[in-house]
Amino acid sequence: MNESIEALPVGRRLAFDAAKGRLWVICQACERWNLAPFEQRWEAIEQAERVYRATRVRVSTDHIGLARLPDDTELVRVGAPQRPEFAAWRYGDQFGRRRRRTIVMSSGAVLGVGAAVGGAVVAGAGIIAMLPLLQLLNAAAIVSRTHQTRRSFVLPDGGVFVPVGLPRLVKGGPDDWGVDVGYTVLRRPDDPKPLPGWFAPSWDGEGKNEMGRLQLYGADALPLLRWAMPRANRAGASRSTIAEGVRLIEDAGGPDTYPVWAAQQVRGWAARSSFGDTGALDAIPAPARLAFEMALHEDSERRAMEGELASLEQAWRDAEEVAAIADNLLVPASVMQRLAQFKRAFGRV
Repeated sequence: MNESIEALPVGRRLAFDAAKGRLWVICQACERWNLAPFEQRWEAIEQAERVYRATRVRVSTDHIGLARLPDDTELVRVGAPQRPEFAAWRYGDQFGRRRRRTIVMSSGAVLGVGAAVGGAVVAGAGIIAMLPLLQLLNAAAIVSRTHQTRRSFVLPDGGVFVPVGLPRLVKGGPDDWGVDVGYTVLRRPDDPKPLPGWFAPSWDGEGKNEMGRLQLYGADALPLLRWAMPRANRAGASRSTIAEGVRLIEDAGGPDTYPVWAAQQVRGWAARSSFGDTGALDAIPAPARLAFEMALHEDSERRAMEGELASLEQAWRDAEEVAAIADNLLVPASVMQRLAQFKRAFGRV
């Protein structure tokens, strides 16, 4: 039994296809898809569509979406996913919490510095005398952000490196996109002794630093980016900024193609940025940074859940063949008229 779909309280996993007017109750024991009678479908499908859209969707493919409701009921939605709503519901709370936390911490820091400066003035110290302290606090914040973790990453050849700061987005390599990142420690697989890096560079004849930076391309860059993007987006975002990020994913053609699209935009972003550092993650527009994190997260979760969705999709295809035959047997004209109205209504969604 479920408490979410009043028109069809039977079953803890329901599948529906609004475009074709199909509704199934999936048996959790035998995984059989049981087609609901016509008279029970219409209101239940309408309720399921509304509930699905108001729920955080966990995962979807081009044909199947899976949502888990608060009462543990599962809705399997057949049809193309609605990516803008999908992403907005999925990431809105997460980015919103980061934004609220940043506002609270920033307000506390401003009050603390203000109190310190005010106390110093009362004590007779001038504002200029406080500048070294403010500079020290700023430097400490930068160092803290850069070295807050000493996580190591594995190179494609089996070596290990520890990154410094955030990577920079670059265009090139076999996948036409990648990242450039500084490192403090680099160890090759055939030599356990760490090589000098960021703090012990070597120089070529032109005075260019040839050590202390690595370039990773395509799939090799994903682990580093999945670690870096939440840090680049640590300030969170408003719902309007999240919506803009979702639009950028759509413009790029989806999560899979977004990194290539973003690498192509680097030069234009740099021209409009006051940072002057092409490709720096904390210098590219906020919606683009949010879109990058959303695209990476969707890709990784889709890969993790693709086994379950593949079985659901195959089960749906089998059930759809049976449903198409059953629904066309002795169907009254009034039912076909109602089905046509239902298809037109959801065809605009």
